[in-house]
Amino acid sequence: MRFIENFYDGARVSDVYLVKTKNAALTKNGKEYLNVILQDRTGQVDAKVWEPNSPGISDFDVLDYVYVEGNVTVYNGSNQLSIQRLRVAKEGSYDPKNYLPVSSRPAEEMEASLSQLIKSVKNPYLSRLLNIIFMEDADFHKKFMLHSAAKSVHHGYVGGLAEHTLSVAGICDDFARRYPDLHRDLLVTAALCHDIGKVRELTAFPRNDYSDEGQLIGHIVIGYQRITEVAGSIEGFPPTLAAELGHCILAHHGELEFGSPKKPALMEAMALSFADNVDAKLETMREALDAADKNGKSTEGDGWIGFNRLIDSNMRRTSSES
Repeated sequence: MRFIENFYDGARVSDVYLVKTKNAALTKNGKEYLNVILQDRTGQVDAKVWEPNSPGISDFDVLDYVYVEGNVTVYNGSNQLSIQRLRVAKEGSYDPKNYLPVSSRPAEEMEASLSQLIKSVKNPYLSRLLNIIFMEDADFHKKFMLHSAAKSVHHGYVGGLAEHTLSVAGICDDFARRYPDLHRDLLVTAALCHDIGKVRELTAFPRNDYSDEGQLIGHIVIGYQRITEVAGSIEGFPPTLAAELGHCILAHHGELEFGSPKKPALMEAMALSFADNVDAKLETMREALDAADKNGKSTEGDGWIGFNRLIDSNMRRTSSES
């Protein structure tokens, strides 16, 4: 199979890909064409069907696996596939694992890390809450381990939510060792729970898009509601501890303009917001640099890959001499 990361200017493509999006558009001259995003586990590519009225070429839907023939060109610095032939692929003619981006961290390792972190929480109420959410709810556990952490910005792949959560929890654990005033059990519990709402905010793969609940409510409030529900089911759960944990969830984006209903008022909430931002930003940079490496951009000239709007800065990989 020719993976999308191996596309290059002038390449001839004849293989099966997953349709991520499909929509009709018009050229400046008023001629209709189709905008299509194709995906495999290595990435996505912008594709065009310039002759949508050709027999059968438009007979496909989003999330179909399609066999395409076409040529790769470079447009505005990115690969673009011009599709000449297309048909829905027959089931059994492709392996679905080739079309979903997957975390590089082994699932078994993440399972072990999650279990270890939960066991490390000694507060009986927080420990019970974590076990109810992550260990006793088998349906949630399965979704959590397979889910992405975002639609596209960072950790947008199978296992991305677990990878991001464990990284944030690890950073928070480090914070607690360095700053003794932090309530370690509260902070680690909040870190493990901070993005549980994303299991409902985002749909499962291969769609990996915002659900109606995600659009209307968002993962922060969804997660807060779940934490409140579980804490309320545990006999004797201290109301103040429940409020503090809920506050950490509500404030974990740090600023109101970033979607947090509250700004951090506790040291643990502040530490969680920093850890979440560090992991998200560094992963965003890593993914951007890796994508530039694949496209050859980081090896051209002085190695600068251009402005990244998510980081709000021009970017370059650190030199090998550093």
